[in-house]
Amino acid sequence: MMDFLEEPIPGVGTYDDFNTIDWVREKSRDRDRHREITNKSKESTWALIHSVSDAFSGWLLMLLIGLLSGSLAGLIDISAHWMTDLKEGICTREFWFNREHCCWNSEHVTFEERDKCPEWNSWSQLIISTDEGAFAYIVNYFMYVLWALLFAFLAVTLVKVFAPYACGSGIPEVLSAAAAAGVSVAFGAPIGGVLFSLEEVSYYFPLKTLWRSFFAALVAAFTLRSINPFGNSRLVLFYVEFHTPWHLFELVPFILLGIFGGLWGALFIRTNIAWCRKRKTTQLGKYPVVEVLVVTAITAILAFPNEYTRMSTSELISELFNDCGLLDSSKLCDYENRFNTSKGGELPDRPAGLGVYSAMWQLALTLILKIVITIFTFGMKIPSGLFIPSMAVGAIAGRLLGVGMEQLAYYHHDWAIFNSWCSQGADCITPGLYAMVGAAACLGGVTRMTVSLVVIMFELTGGLEYIVPLMAAAMTSKWVADALGREGIYDAHIHLNGYPFLEAKEEFAHKTLAMDVMKPRRNDPLLTVLTQDSMSVEDVETIINETTYSGFPVVVSRESQRLVGFVLRRDLIISIENARKKQDGIVSTSIIYFTEHSPPVPPYTPPTLKLRNILDLSPFTVTDLTPMEIVVDIFRKLGLRQCLVTHNGRLLGIITKKDVLKHIAQMANQDPDSILFN
Repeated sequence: MMDFLEEPIPGVGTYDDFNTIDWVREKSRDRDRHREITNKSKESTWALIHSVSDAFSGWLLMLLIGLLSGSLAGLIDISAHWMTDLKEGICTREFWFNREHCCWNSEHVTFEERDKCPEWNSWSQLIISTDEGAFAYIVNYFMYVLWALLFAFLAVTLVKVFAPYACGSGIPEVLSAAAAAGVSVAFGAPIGGVLFSLEEVSYYFPLKTLWRSFFAALVAAFTLRSINPFGNSRLVLFYVEFHTPWHLFELVPFILLGIFGGLWGALFIRTNIAWCRKRKTTQLGKYPVVEVLVVTAITAILAFPNEYTRMSTSELISELFNDCGLLDSSKLCDYENRFNTSKGGELPDRPAGLGVYSAMWQLALTLILKIVITIFTFGMKIPSGLFIPSMAVGAIAGRLLGVGMEQLAYYHHDWAIFNSWCSQGADCITPGLYAMVGAAACLGGVTRMTVSLVVIMFELTGGLEYIVPLMAAAMTSKWVADALGREGIYDAHIHLNGYPFLEAKEEFAHKTLAMDVMKPRRNDPLLTVLTQDSMSVEDVETIINETTYSGFPVVVSRESQRLVGFVLRRDLIISIENARKKQDGIVSTSIIYFTEHSPPVPPYTPPTLKLRNILDLSPFTVTDLTPMEIVVDIFRKLGLRQCLVTHNGRLLGIITKKDVLKHIAQMANQDPDSILFN
């Protein structure tokens, strides 16, 4: 007899696509590997070097994740800005420059029209040599829609060809660190990225993972800062500099924005899930490219006439966050008597001019379009995003409310709510602050984030002293949204797509036992098991072909049902296939042994196949009288795929994560058979 698995076989211990990872098994294997390397480190200098390199391999991986995330983020930021401007025109001097970079070195730029220069030409200027008149407007309109469709087609094609998922084994800290680094570079918020990973991504977050996630986020932020994609030597995307402190009374409108954010979040989740469910259950889901192109065409056609929908969403949010100064030429800053200054050189509250009123109407229309179009875009086969569109909705609502409060304070500064802190000619209300608070409220209402959201927002904007308004709005939006629906957008899509995910935020308070959930139930066929020393290769292959289970318990014998261990289906298939190819004499009648020692093989008998090395000798087990409250907690915190149920050492059944989810649905008066796992 040969111990076939003395040397590792490629593929053993890995996972099929779309299979959940057994984190307990992976962590145990990692500990065994680390223990073996540590023991060998005393044998030679080379083994010691290998041990040291293994100890630093995790930090090296975090370094590479951070460097790659920061570099890709810088490239994406620069490319996105260029492609956004490309829809409106091109730099004739260097076509790879966006409008801002194109006009930086121009000698023909005036302060009043600093966004225009001879080097930057609109498409109508290039095609018909003029930028005025109805025909020029039609040409620019057509090119805007054409470029939008081209970019959308390119994106959906890339998504279709290079699927945006990665399958295979891994360890939790790598995924947590990658999430932290991603948020760090996306919003210039390294600390917020770590907290986001802790609050939203991970159910298992030890101190080592915290430090490594922080290191990856730090490296990613440093790399992005070195690239300087925004050209302002800052990490933050929407840097703000407010000069006026907020007043206690303003908590009332801030809380109103929180209520709006909660209502918007609940509305968005329900309507978006309804649309995505329609997409999955109708013919619409069979034509993802057509859907993307149709939605893009409608969006571009409706967006072009309005300057606030025509500009990129990031640029829109930046303008909404902006605190108007003397040098601002935006319509949002078109106030009367704009050059009158108050003490300290700050601008006082002033009456709104025609530009502000025009901007308010345009922003109101923009708000409606953003609310409607975001419902249809999130969930399409294209990376359309969620954070920035949600922030845009809140920022628009906040700016509208902020301007309203500003004008109310200007014309009625003698009211009781204003006269104690807002005198005539003072700078009392900052509309940009309301936009920032509204953005946090809407993002919180959609995602149900709290701590990480507040930290991301003040890192994103640099507005640390406004953390209390952000906290008030974030908590209010979460309370309102939770009152209308317990699920955030991520949880809702997890359930819609049928992913076997156990939500750690919900408590299980029912008095059921493991024996009530395990399989087999009464009148069910017996549990499919393997014996440790009495089954042939043919017997095992028959069981594999006739079942679809991911693994099988191994028992001493069918009579005793004494548990020995658990073996995965994939490992069995790979091991038997390799044994047939590489081990002489292995045939269908060869006996498979999962024991450490086996009896001598009689003459003229096929050699046996020893597969003890693929056997998990310490599968997680519970007794049949274990409360399901404890079982659910174990599945959540350890990330189990399955656990075995025993009684006095005898195997009774098995509980999988899907069994737990169906039981939770049944306890919530839902049809457990209606839960589909795709």
